Amino acid sequence: MKNKIFNRKVSNWSLIIIFSFQFSVFNSGCSRNRNVYDASGCFEAEETVISAEATGVIRQFDLEEGQILVAGQLIGYIDSTQLYLKKKQLQSQIRSLLGKKPNIALQLSALQSQLKNAETEKVRLENLVKGNAATQKQLDDINAHIEALSRQIAAQKSTLDISSNGMDSDAESLQIQVEQLEDQIAKCRLASPQNGTALAKIARLNELTTTGKPLYKIADLQNITLRAYVTSAQLTHLKIGQKVKVFADFGEKETREYEGVISWISEKSEFTPKTVQTQDERANLVYAVKITVKNDGYLKIGMYGQAMF
Repeated sequence: MKNKIFNRKVSNWSLIIIFSFQFSVFNSGCSRNRNVYDASGCFEAEETVISAEATGVIRQFDLEEGQILVAGQLIGYIDSTQLYLKKKQLQSQIRSLLGKKPNIALQLSALQSQLKNAETEKVRLENLVKGNAATQKQLDDINAHIEALSRQIAAQKSTLDISSNGMDSDAESLQIQVEQLEDQIAKCRLASPQNGTALAKIARLNELTTTGKPLYKIADLQNITLRAYVTSAQLTHLKIGQKVKVFADFGEKETREYEGVISWISEKSEFTPKTVQTQDERANLVYAVKITVKNDGYLKIGMYGQAMF
């Protein structure tokens, strides 16, 4: 009977020892898993809200959320009919104004012909005066006539130049207005200003939009950023341009590894965000670090990630 009781006690102690050993192995494994990463955070991208640069009804808007856009790609346009008609009106005014410009050479041709004849007569009279066939008074009269014609031509040319230059200035002012309208018409074209992925479609087809009203949101997801937090002790071993390993979890078992580059380190500390765990969870002040990662299409904004330095 005593032997049975002793055997049962030995067996119980064996189970306790085995269980304690397994629990300690489990705890040590968990502890190693918690400390295998140096920092953690969330993936983010620089999001840009694209707004309308013109006022009018959206007549075409070929955009879907998740669509990959290329810089300069046309995705729609805002109604610009009134702008186009105003441009045509100004161009017509320019043509009409320039058509009234005086032909300076033609209007001065009659006086210049008279001047040429007077100068020829002057030469003839000079020869006659030398031969005593004409008087000095006749020569003086022709000189006075030439001077009067020259002044008349100069005065008329000045008047015509002022009139012509004034019309040119008016036409130039109208042309500037035409260029302004062309710029407004160009801004009615909805083209992507950069490469990226459409994150959100804010405006809709046939809606009335105004200048500055948001149309859609875009971000470059080909290069995504992991915003992680490190302690001051870790900060001494980091520098911009340093390559690090980045990990992202997909489900319970699958983990993908990426190569990242530190692109930014905060110059001031902040309190540890509640959603982020550092290597030393007792640290109150941490520094934000941005790690740029080449996205293979699996990484998403807001996804949780870790880094090893």
